[in-house]
Order: sequence, then C-alpha cells, then structure tokens
Amino acid sequence: MNNHWKSILSVGLNSIFIFIILLGNSCFKSMPAEELKASVELIDVDTGWEKKYYQPWPPKLILVPAIYFKIKNVGEKPLTYVYCNAIFKFINETKNLGDNFVAGIGGNAVQPGETSETISMQSFIGCEGKNLAHFKNNPAWSTAEAKIYIKSKGSQYILAGEYTISKKINFKEPEPVGLKPSKKEKKDKK
Repeated sequence: MNNHWKSILSVGLNSIFIFIILLGNSCFKSMPAEELKASVELIDVDTGWEKKYYQPWPPKLILVPAIYFKIKNVGEKPLTYVYCNAIFKFINETKNLGDNFVAGIGGNAVQPGETSETISMQSFIGCEGKNLAHFKNNPAWSTAEAKIYIKSKGSQYILAGEYTISKKINFKEPEPVGLKPSKKEKKDKK
C-alpha cells in the first residue's frame, strides 16, 4: 500500500472515530435527576400477586408480588432509555422480599404528553403455600409494598413512587382432571 492510500485511510478512520465520539456524547447525555423527576409520572398503577410456580400434587403454589404501570412524559423533552427498578418488601420489614430491573422505555422516545406501554414488574421471591385457599389463611402472606426507582442514561436513581401491593391474586387453579361431577354440580349446570 502506498503512502497516498495510507493517508486517505488514516484520515477516514480518524473522521469515523471523531464522528462516533460526537454522536455518543449527544445520544447518551445524562439527564439530571431533578429534570427526570419533573418529567415522569407513573399512571394506571395496578398491583397484585402472580403465580411463580404451581404443582397440583403434592400441592405447592408460590406467589410473588407484582406491579404494573405506565410512564407518562409530563416534561418538555422526549424520554428515552428509562430504566425501572422495583424493590419489594413486606411492610414493617427491613429485608427485601425481592426486586426487578427492566428497561421501561427503550430507544423509541415517549414524546411530551404521551405514555409508555404497560410496564410489568414482579419480585423473584414470594410466598409459598399449598393452594389458593391456603393463602387466605397464611400468616406469612402479609401486606407487601413496592418502591419504584427510575433512571435515564446515566442519571442518578430517583424514587418515582411507593405502592401497597393488593391481595388480588392473578391465578386460577385448574379444575381437577378425571373427577366425576357431583349431583349438586350437575343440577347447578342445568
């Protein structure tokens, strides 16, 4: 390779390198925590307990706390790359029950006044029982809460909200297989 092509290649590579640095700085500029807090509102919040594991025999059911919400952009700039971290714990306990980390808003910006898709977060740890009826009388199944923290592109985490997890269970046990319906059940169907 002669010196002419080496200098063209060197200039081209340097130009690409400078372009990447400039593009990276503009694309990933961090948002101050105060601006993020003023730009984000959690809406349509719903909570409950989800099935993590179920087996009919021997009976075993593990439920985990869950929270669902949307992020509304109440700021003046588009929101991109917003990450959510949920910390779950029982009320009046210091030890975490579990957590979850998700990308709430990716590269598709949520414009001012618009809302994100529903974000679903659930703990990886929960409560164990035998079946749904067992949970209604299980003292270990006490009231839980979730704290939602968010950050965007290198900002500090901010507390976006604290929510009590309802005792609503989003799981139905399947009907037993192979059992004949009782006379009462037959009458009820008629």
